[in-house]
Amino acid sequence: MPRSVWLGLAAGIVIALGSYGAGATRNRGGVMRELGLGHLMYGHGRSIMDALLTAGIIALVVAWVWFGRDLTRQHAGEAETKRATWLWAAGLAFAAPILSRDVYSYLMQGAMLRDGFDPYTEGAAVNPGPYLYEVSHDWRNTTTPYGPLHLWIGERITTLVGDNVTLGILAYKLLTLAGFAAIVWAVPRIAAELGGNPALALWLGVANPVMLLHMVGGMHNEAIMVGLVSVGLLACLRNRFVLGIVVISLAVSLKATAAIALPFVVWMAYNRRRSDTATLARNAVDFVLVGAVSVVLTMAVLWAVTVLSGSSFGWVAEISGNSKVVNPLAGPTLVADAFTPLAQLFDEHFRYNAALALARRIGAVLMLVGLALTWFIFRRNDREAVAGIACAYAVAFVANAVTFPWYYASLLSLLGTVSTPLWVRRATVFFSVVVALAFTGSGNHRFYDGWFIVVSFAAAWIAAEVVYPRAPTTPAEARTPSPALA
Repeated sequence: MPRSVWLGLAAGIVIALGSYGAGATRNRGGVMRELGLGHLMYGHGRSIMDALLTAGIIALVVAWVWFGRDLTRQHAGEAETKRATWLWAAGLAFAAPILSRDVYSYLMQGAMLRDGFDPYTEGAAVNPGPYLYEVSHDWRNTTTPYGPLHLWIGERITTLVGDNVTLGILAYKLLTLAGFAAIVWAVPRIAAELGGNPALALWLGVANPVMLLHMVGGMHNEAIMVGLVSVGLLACLRNRFVLGIVVISLAVSLKATAAIALPFVVWMAYNRRRSDTATLARNAVDFVLVGAVSVVLTMAVLWAVTVLSGSSFGWVAEISGNSKVVNPLAGPTLVADAFTPLAQLFDEHFRYNAALALARRIGAVLMLVGLALTWFIFRRNDREAVAGIACAYAVAFVANAVTFPWYYASLLSLLGTVSTPLWVRRATVFFSVVVALAFTGSGNHRFYDGWFIVVSFAAAWIAAEVVYPRAPTTPAEARTPSPALA
């Protein structure tokens, strides 16, 4: 077993320990206060726990890069990658919520549905109680952008555990671990179906520290959504399209982002019916038939989940989400950040919000155009369709008005399943390191700290060079290029 695996396990345990004092800690109650260790959640005690958490995150990133180096040099294979993924997740499985307070909002929204409120028209503040105390102040008067399956899950959990926040968090931890397990199971199989490298797919897209920290540690519902999409895509690759579309549609009913995969599934199904000897009209009829069946199946699943959950169709109007959050992970924000200082050199009264609003409008147009072009370009076979899904996710997240790091789980999970160019893998390593290091335990980010940009970019560049060196370092590597190894 590579030593990097044990380092990653130790890192997960350290993160778990630090999470109880420096993660997205409870405002009232919680395990630490019950154990008489509440002093570790503020002041000097929290600083110590924060140092522990930060050291664990850095160690996890180092372990991932180190293992990637072993993988590209054929010192590790699929079996070792699976063990590493499970062991690293095992350490984080015992962590309190980190890097985000969203899990508290999930519980609150479920409790709202349980108590007869509509999360699509009302904010959390209408339903005071233990869950509300833990919801971030930014979201207490905000409606939810998630689908009816999300609310149904929350309603079932809060009905089961009542207003016990600790048990609610434990339930969500188990659910996100199940979603993560589905990703671990499906992704290497998707890679095998497409003629890719299962070990690379696992390392690059599942054992990735961004995935581990935000799916397992942060307990985001993306873990369930990506797990469903991954299982659905695998079913489609194995010619079980009805099952695949139903499973992906369930993911859409959790979070609408999953819908990006469905148009590419239409190409996959159509390519199995299309005949080079058939007339253009016959192929067009087959395409329309496949598309119509896919739409009908999707709408049936969405309707069933909405009705059975006791929710409303108000979730459709909330898909656009909110625009409160500003961070440069979203392309329009990055453009506004760069443009505003330049504009203010010529007009000191120029407003940042004006640039941001314009950039977001342009981004929305570019997203629609980019998604349409991506869908049309990546259509000829299964490999292209899956690569197209990854590209479409990239277009959507870069052009979107608001983007969080866990959004990229949908993209990361697929990047290693197809034979991507070396520069794509290098870029994935680079940005994964930057994003993994960017967020504090409480959920704040460091993107506007100059020192962090310099240090993280330098570390990310070194990481990319370590895993995928530009020049061979040994005669053996000179004979076998790195892209062929991983």
